[in-house]
Amino acid sequence: MDNQTIVNKTVEFVKNTLSEAEGGHDWWHIYRVWKNAQYIGKEEGNVDMLVVELGALLHDIADSKFHGGDEEVGPKTTSDFLKSLEQPEDTIEHVENIVRYISFRSAIEGQKWTSPELSVVQDADRLDALGAIGIARAFNYGGHKGRALYDPNIKPNMKMTKEEYKNSTTPTLNHFHEKLLLLKNLMNTNTGKEMAEGRHQFMEIYLDQFYAEWEGKK
Repeated sequence: MDNQTIVNKTVEFVKNTLSEAEGGHDWWHIYRVWKNAQYIGKEEGNVDMLVVELGALLHDIADSKFHGGDEEVGPKTTSDFLKSLEQPEDTIEHVENIVRYISFRSAIEGQKWTSPELSVVQDADRLDALGAIGIARAFNYGGHKGRALYDPNIKPNMKMTKEEYKNSTTPTLNHFHEKLLLLKNLMNTNTGKEMAEGRHQFMEIYLDQFYAEWEGKK
């Protein structure tokens, strides 16, 4: 089976699996991350592009926050699917680890495993949490979970443990300070860092406007 056929079959599998997913973690999120990863991987070079594409396409195939916090559902689903395509064991293990270690939670507790391919896919995923789309996704998920937009009396927790992050129910605006505004400085690749800069600045402008409007100043 050639690489393009493998990618095409993976696209079909992901589209079907995530057909009813929450809007911030649906097929179109995967699509954007996939496109980001293709661009970053080609710009950076020296990566296995099949692993990059598979990692990007499968990275949210079973996000733990939609599966009772189980962080092994995604890696297992990934492994089972790639085995069905009769992929080599080293490719399966590599993509499985990308799925296992891509999340922001891994950054909180310290990255336990990495590879050039993970660096590319992680940057691609983090880019989709920044800028205009990042803002839209944050509020979409907050609405999905029934969270407040903002509460001035609930301050962001800038020293969250992994468990506190997983179980947080605070207003969506707190998420900007607890995660989204931190991502620019967590980018791995030069290409990712360059792409993150403008998106980060856009979010800062948005927050200034939000807080001003909240107080009736604009």
